[in-house]
Amino acid sequence: MIDWDKIDNVFLDMDGTLLDLNFDNHFWQEFVPQRYAEHNGLTPDEAKILLSPRFRAMEGKLEWYCLDYWSEQLDLDIPAMKLEIAELISVLPHVTEFLDAVRAIGKRLVLVTNAHSKSLGLKMEKTRLHFFFDAIFSSHDFGIPKEDPKFWSGLGILEPFTAQRTLLVDDSLPVLRSARTFGIRHLIAIRKHDTTRPARHITEFKAIEDFREIMPCGGLPPIPYLSELS
Repeated sequence: MIDWDKIDNVFLDMDGTLLDLNFDNHFWQEFVPQRYAEHNGLTPDEAKILLSPRFRAMEGKLEWYCLDYWSEQLDLDIPAMKLEIAELISVLPHVTEFLDAVRAIGKRLVLVTNAHSKSLGLKMEKTRLHFFFDAIFSSHDFGIPKEDPKFWSGLGILEPFTAQRTLLVDDSLPVLRSARTFGIRHLIAIRKHDTTRPARHITEFKAIEDFREIMPCGGLPPIPYLSELS
C-alpha cells in the first residue's frame, strides 16, 4: 500500500489515529451531557437532546476542538473534566511499533492535530508519544482547522514539506479531503478508530484497520528508549 522510497514526511493525526477515540466519544457523548444535566437540573437524555445540535453546529470548525470555548459555552470546566477520566486515554494497537519503524527508516515524523493545547498536553503526558516526533503542531497554532485546505499552506511555512512526497494518516474523512485538495499525495484513513465500536467501511481513501498494514520493513533497529514506551 505504501512505497516508502517515495515518502519523506509522515504526518499523523492524534485522536482516532494514534489514540483510541473511545476516550473522546465517551467524554462528549456521555460524560459532558451527564455533568451538564447535573449542573442544569436536567436528565442526561434531556441534556443530550439540548447539546447534540450545538455540537453538530461546530463540527469542522476550530471552536469544536477548543476546550476554552466549550468551558465558556457550557459553564463547565472542560479541561478538569478530561483529567477526571484520563484513565480512558490509550494508544491504539501497533502504534508504537509503527512509530519506531518509521523512525528507523529515517522518515520525518510530525504530529498534526486539531486538539486544543490543553487536551494535547494531557494526552502526551499520559501516553508519552511526543518522544517519537520530530515536530508537533496543533491547528490552534494557525487559527484554522485541518478541514480547511489553507491549514496545509500554513503548516508548510513552519514545517516545509513536498506534498507529493508526504504521507498523511488520519481518521477524519473531511481532513483527508482537505489534504487531497491541497495536493498531499499519500493519504490513508483509519477504519478502527474506536476500539469499542465496529470498524468503519471506507472506500473513498485507502484505509487500514491498524498500522501493521503499512508497517515499514528494514532500516535501523528501533531506538531502545522509545521501544520501552510501548
